[in-house]
Amino acid sequence: MTDSPDLEQLYAHPDIGRPWVRTDFVSTVDGAAWTRDGTSGDLGGSVDKAAFRMMRNLCDVVVVGAGTARIEGYRPLTESSVDSTIRARHDLAPVPGLVVVSRSLDVPAALVDGGAVVLTSAVAPKERLSQLREHGDVIVAGDEAIDWSAALEAFDGRGWRRVLCEGGPSLHGDMLAAGAVDELCVTIAPVVASGTAARIAHAVEPIDRPVRLEHAVAVDNVLLTRWSVDRT
Repeated sequence: MTDSPDLEQLYAHPDIGRPWVRTDFVSTVDGAAWTRDGTSGDLGGSVDKAAFRMMRNLCDVVVVGAGTARIEGYRPLTESSVDSTIRARHDLAPVPGLVVVSRSLDVPAALVDGGAVVLTSAVAPKERLSQLREHGDVIVAGDEAIDWSAALEAFDGRGWRRVLCEGGPSLHGDMLAAGAVDELCVTIAPVVASGTAARIAHAVEPIDRPVRLEHAVAVDNVLLTRWSVDRT
């Protein structure tokens, strides 16, 4: 078992000249993405929270589905939610951007008012889309489903190359199916949940995408893993 790993080194981003997409999830040993209250909550405890904070410290932008943002009680990102010293060391902006993904545009008003960018597709309700554009920033990518190639091109144009997706499972499944994920970080919590909770990626059709283990570090009975994803 490893004590106090260097999380900044473990979760360093590569510089590959394009957006690098990392997804971050916590899961029980038997694959449940949340506990009985329907949230990931304290699953993984302080170890997972430390890894979660470090990944935020090292990213240009956080991407989250609107449903997850509502369920998990997301708030606008501020300087108090990241370590300014670490971000300065990596020449990052003081605060990461926040992108909320929703085709229905049912996005928490507090996030829009707090500067979050909304990512949607052309099927978004036109009236609601016009309202959001009056008050905030909207990226439209794709006709029905989100076109992740176009979305990442838009991110790149904003200088967002260190991309961190925090869920939920449906958004994760869509991104994996689209070949848009470079790296999957999973904290394995020492819990067996059973029940009907979703896995960390959900889609109608299986994709069977190969991954390669990059690290597995045990800390206080919690396992921090990082996997590179075959995007082809």
